[in-house]
Amino acid sequence: MSFKLSKTSKHLLLSGLLVSVGFWAMPGTAQVKDAKLNAFVEALRQAAPPQRANDGMYSPWQVLPGIIPDWTKRCTGKSLTAAQFDADADAARRTVSCIAGRELNKQMKATGNETAAVRSAACWWMTGEYNGCKSGSTATYVQKVVSAYQQQTGGASKR
Repeated sequence: MSFKLSKTSKHLLLSGLLVSVGFWAMPGTAQVKDAKLNAFVEALRQAAPPQRANDGMYSPWQVLPGIIPDWTKRCTGKSLTAAQFDADADAARRTVSCIAGRELNKQMKATGNETAAVRSAACWWMTGEYNGCKSGSTATYVQKVVSAYQQQTGGASKR
């Protein structure tokens, strides 16, 4: 019995290792690297309108209060109130990185183009939609995000 258990354990371990290596080596998964995600998160912060008292938005990223409990639960494991989120810069950054990273990765897979992905994800951050930020204040915001992102990543984004 112990031989059978040992053989099964070895088989499961080897299978898990092969699957892990396969996922790691898969081309075209379009996962955003940490440095690019950090640049995007910082670009969102820089492009955000200045924080004003009682404007209804929280943190330097100007997050709506109604989504904070869900996002913080998903990303930090603990649901925070808007006030807690605003007071905890580390939790705010981790949450924004988590959500922004999810959206940037989706757009990298959808577009295959870094600049287009940043544009779409920035539009989503502002409006909840990937498209439609081609005029007015949303277009200005998206362009600020793209410019700040490109400045941090060393110039124009590449394919």
